[in-house]
Amino acid sequence: MAQATGKKVLILAAQGFEQSELEVPRDKLKAAGATVVIASPEKGEIKGWDKKDWGRAVKVDKTLDEVKADDFDAIVLPGGQINPDLLRANPKALKLIKDFYNQKKVVAAVCHAPWLLVETGIAKGKKMTSYHSMKTDVINAGAAWEDSPVVVDQGVITSRNPGDLDAFSAKIIEEMAEGSHSHRSAA
Repeated sequence: MAQATGKKVLILAAQGFEQSELEVPRDKLKAAGATVVIASPEKGEIKGWDKKDWGRAVKVDKTLDEVKADDFDAIVLPGGQINPDLLRANPKALKLIKDFYNQKKVVAAVCHAPWLLVETGIAKGKKMTSYHSMKTDVINAGAAWEDSPVVVDQGVITSRNPGDLDAFSAKIIEEMAEGSHSHRSAA
């Protein structure tokens, strides 16, 4: 497996993130040598959603106001239904995601988080996947949806559900190792 030593990854999440979709990439990225920072619109802790009920809290390292794309190599967007719905109504969160994209850095979204790629316009013209219930949203946003564990298109990585997290995490590490995605057309 590729290594991520020296890479910095931002995980952007809010209350109600899907537990495994934050924890698995966080732990796999750290194990590969990356520095992982968890950012949220609010200070303190955010609580996960674990399948059918509230799960464990995760400490927020920095607020949304304290982070910028310049300082990181990738952004990871966990799913869950509540979390991306809160973030897609937050202009600062959307601007941050767009900044990563415009700087040709890795943008990775799993499950319901592709809503954020729809909201920012990043989905348009991309090959993508998402949680099955969002297929129509993704297609309507101008993306080519496919039912695969992980889809990557010009540094934009998407996966369907918690069962895809190993492939999702490995692809983030691999894409960061390849560096800037200069073949990407400007958004």
